[in-house]
Amino acid sequence: MSMNQTTMEVWAVATPGPIDSHPLVRMERAAPSPGPGQVRLRVSTCGVCRTDLHLAEGDLTPRRPLVVPGHEIVGLVDQCGEGVTRFNVGDRLGAAWLARTCGQCRYCLGGRENLCTSPTFTGWDRDGGYAPYVLVDEDFAYALPEGFDDIHAAPLLCAGIIGFRALRRADLPPAGRLGIYGFGGSAHLTAQIALAEGATVHVMTRSPEARELALALGASSVGDAGDPPPERLDAAILFAPVGTLVPLALAALDRGGTLAVAGIYLSDIPVLNYEQHLFQERTLRSVTANTRDDGRDFLQTAARIGLKTTVSPYHWDQANEALRDLAHDRVNGAAVLTL
Repeated sequence: MSMNQTTMEVWAVATPGPIDSHPLVRMERAAPSPGPGQVRLRVSTCGVCRTDLHLAEGDLTPRRPLVVPGHEIVGLVDQCGEGVTRFNVGDRLGAAWLARTCGQCRYCLGGRENLCTSPTFTGWDRDGGYAPYVLVDEDFAYALPEGFDDIHAAPLLCAGIIGFRALRRADLPPAGRLGIYGFGGSAHLTAQIALAEGATVHVMTRSPEARELALALGASSVGDAGDPPPERLDAAILFAPVGTLVPLALAALDRGGTLAVAGIYLSDIPVLNYEQHLFQERTLRSVTANTRDDGRDFLQTAARIGLKTTVSPYHWDQANEALRDLAHDRVNGAAVLTL
């Protein structure tokens, strides 16, 4: 892998397709130079997110040809563009999914920048972290807590942030009963926050290894993805991108409960029965991206409660293998590429 200052080797999405066909290709690119207000990070680690898998397989249409995936990025600033004031060369920063917003639409002005009408996303619109260098707008970069090394910090930057927003969108009451469907990189972090805040957590997932991890972290019960929890739920979060689980999760809610769907992609939802799934003021909610305040609040929370990230490291050369293992539920916790 070339690591000089003028060229670099990256992983890019060539022709999206089944992950077993290895849709990522290695290619040489010019190393980017930061523009005004940008910093360049020399990447040390990049988390492997299910969104990267959706992009590689075509569930998400690439926004431009040969885009470089990756949006859970940890690295050191090695160049600063004109006008940068928040950070200096040598600072350790994180870059996440939300790369830029317009700052002018009614959603941005109303404190809901995650719904910006003209957003830019890392690893979708803009080249991401499956590369030695990446550009980040300084206003959208995160200072990282000192208690996390680079490998364990990477999953915080999407899996952690999105899970945190999903937990808040689920409206879990104090000491409430939370159901989690799917237990991968995001869910195992979200569960720890809910437990630290006094919740009872029930996990439904098809992976035996993930069920073991959930019990080790403090879940009160575990079951298969389609199993009912042992008690009615005040709130639930669906992390698995499986639409057929939506009716099951809604049916498991108690009166007034909320189901938050955490992913950017979901397979088709079957027909819902109003009385069985939605009546008694049950609520179905989506989760869309995050605000920067979400990111900052989550990172502070992670440091305060001593969040533990379970990671499966892969060498940078193994990007396709990491995505393939993620697709086939062979990753326990979060996969992370290391440079």
